[in-house]
Order: sequence, then C-alpha cells, then structure tokens
Amino acid sequence: MAPDFDLIVLGAGSGGVAASRRAALHGTRVAVVEGGRVGGTCVIRGCVPKKLLMYAAQLGDAIGDARGYGWDVAPPRFEMARWAAAKAAETARLEGIYRQMLEAGGVTLVEGWARLDGPQRVRVGEQLLTAPHIIVATGAAPVRDSLPGIELCASSDELLDLTALPPQAAVIGGGYIAVEFASILARLGVAVAMYYRDRLPLRGFDDMLRVAAASELQAAGVELHPGNVPRRVQRTAAGLLLTLAEDRVREFPWVLNATGRRPNTAGLGLDTVGLVTDAAAALPVNELLATGAAGVYALGDVTNRKNLTPVAIAEGRALADALFGPGHRPVDLSRVASGVFMLPPIGTVGPGEAELVAAGHRVDVYATEFRPMKQAFIGGSERTRMKLLADADSGRVLAVHMIGADAPEIVQSLAVALTAGATKADFDRTVAMHPTAAEEFVLMREPVRRVGPGS
Repeated sequence: MAPDFDLIVLGAGSGGVAASRRAALHGTRVAVVEGGRVGGTCVIRGCVPKKLLMYAAQLGDAIGDARGYGWDVAPPRFEMARWAAAKAAETARLEGIYRQMLEAGGVTLVEGWARLDGPQRVRVGEQLLTAPHIIVATGAAPVRDSLPGIELCASSDELLDLTALPPQAAVIGGGYIAVEFASILARLGVAVAMYYRDRLPLRGFDDMLRVAAASELQAAGVELHPGNVPRRVQRTAAGLLLTLAEDRVREFPWVLNATGRRPNTAGLGLDTVGLVTDAAAALPVNELLATGAAGVYALGDVTNRKNLTPVAIAEGRALADALFGPGHRPVDLSRVASGVFMLPPIGTVGPGEAELVAAGHRVDVYATEFRPMKQAFIGGSERTRMKLLADADSGRVLAVHMIGADAPEIVQSLAVALTAGATKADFDRTVAMHPTAAEEFVLMREPVRRVGPGS
C-alpha cells in the first residue's frame, strides 16, 4: 500500500513550517502535525511577544528621555492589560498567516498530538499516517523540575500572558531569558531580584557582554544575587517563599522560573523506532540532520545544538532540499548571530575571547566603550560597549560583540561580513558613516591587547 504522504513533520513551529513548505515546493505530499497553536514558541509565546514587551519597556525610557530633548510630557503609566490584549490580537494575526501559508503551499495540517508508531508511521489520536520520511521539529519547553518546588513558579509562557504586573518579582536563572525579562520587568515598574548560579549572568557569552549586562541590570534597579540559586520554593498565602543559602528565606508575590529549556521528546514514541535521547533529552543528529533511525530526521531546539529560530528555519529548508531537491548545503552553525533583548540590547556573532584563546587562536582584541550621543545630550548614563576579535596571523575577523542601542541590528549586518571572511583590513578600508554608533566598528585601528599562544 502506498504511503499517505512523502513527508510528515511533527511540529508546526518555525522550523517545521519552513521544512514542510519547502518540501511542498518540490512537489511532494506533506503533512505537518501540531497539537498546539500553529507558529510555535517563537511566534506565539517566545521571540515575538517578548520583543513586543521589550518595545513597551523601551518606550517608557523614550518618554523619560523626551524631556531632555525639549518635550513636555506627563509621567507615563504602563497598563499591562492593554498590552496583553494587543499582544493576543497580534499573535492571533500571525497564527492566521502561518495557517494561510501552509494551506497556500499545499501542506496538509493535521491538528492533534503526534507520536511515532514504528517505522514510517505516525499516530495522531486514532488516526494513522504513513510516510517514508519523518521530521521531528517539536522544539523545547521550560524546565519545571530543576529544583524542589520550581513547578510552582511561572515560566516565560505564563509571564507573557499576564494582564497585571506584580509589585515585586524574583527571577531564578542567569541565561538570556532571565536577563531579558529581569531588564524588561524592572523598566515596567517591578522590583526585581535575580538569583543565578554563576558569578555573572549570560554564561557562554563573551566576558565583556556579561560584565556589561550585570552593570546595566543593576542600573535598571535589578538586585543581583550571583552564586545564589534557591534551594527550594514553597507556596505561602501571600505568594512564594524562596529558601536560600544558610536557610535564609525571602518571600515574593511572583517568581519567574528561567532555569532553562528542555527538548520536547517525551511521549513521542521514539522507542518504537529504536531512538534514545541524550542526557539533555535531545535527539542526536548528524550533519544531514538524520537521527539513528532510518527515515527519521530532527531539527531545531529538539536537537539542542543552536537553539535559535532562524537556525531551525534554515535547517528545515536545507533538509527539505536534501530530501527532495537538487542538492544540499548543510547549515553552518559556526558564525550564527544572536541577540539578547534586554535594555540596552546585545548583539553577538562568533566566539568569545576566552573561547578563542582556549581553542588555540592568537587574537587581536579591539574594543571601545562610550556614552552614545543620544545619552550624552541629556546627561544619561547608559553606555555602549563594542569588541572586535581578529586572528592575529591572518587578520580574519572571528567575532563581533556589542551591547548598546541597536546592537542586534548592527551585528546582524556585520554577520554578513564575517560569513564572507572579511579581515580587519577590510573593516579599516570601509569609510565610516557619521554620526552613528556603528561607525566605531570601522574606526578601531589599534588592538587593546593580543591574547593567545605566544602573546
């Protein structure tokens, strides 16, 4: 009996939608299965609504800055319920667009929770679907068992559905989700205390960014408690009680669990095709995104490699081309730009300074720090920090890191230059655009230091 489809995709998030639409363009019969809302984490409860909330916080700053530029404005007042209603309308609009794209692309949307049911078989409730190729693109979800009682805390999912903000909040975690929401909530009037394990937030980022992020969080009024993760969380009549080191306790009306995310692999029936997840619950894949089971592939956050929406989209399209198109170009994960949407935001592409040295590189470090014109004019304290890392022998630019206004937009453009193999000499030959902050990346002539072997 002929299979029902040529390809079945589990998950209609950004990666799953990209893979299914690209495969359909190659003339294949494609089904995508989704048990929640179409669009996945990024569109519905992640990147998009988070950045909309960041814009709300940023506008509060802008209203305050306007006085220094001659505007007579009344003290601002933020209403979370109004933002939440507008956010719900926007995510509904975007979900509708995703559904339309699938329909227009000839992709069959099957709504329900899917599980593998042996080779080439997917069961959705009582319905059985068959295909020679299956892609697992089920993403990840907040970890809810990282410490005793953490399940009582809200995750980023619940935060973005709030209609009223608490007067005080604790944030448990030091990654980008913790940093972003601590920064945003503080600017929206919440008294925030942040508890994390390491000496600085944003482990894995360049140290310049980590130090600057901590400084900017404190400037926004966030209490930082490094090396201090709560031992347990308990419910009280007034909220949640955190038990800290030396059995000290502190109560908050609301607590954000930002202790990490875990691939959505539970309940997928992986055992029916002989697949086993790794210690992080992720599905291991090779360069071609193939798992250890014939005909089963995985992409995006469920593989726990580079957990970014554009990576999942690129992987989905590349995999569809490999399976049904004329050729295949694996996605290069070595220089993927990313942003941290705190205020001020972070943009980064390439390894950190310490990571490059550990890998044996000799590196010329170019760096600058300044108060941007917009802040200097009104006597503001916010600073911009930039770092460019170049190979000391070849001159090739290996990484660019920035924290400051418009950093993600600037670094996204510079990522093109790094992907193309630009050298520091190429940056030096580029004429600056004045007055901009971005021009500093082509005006840093002398390294502040050389690090690595023999330096």
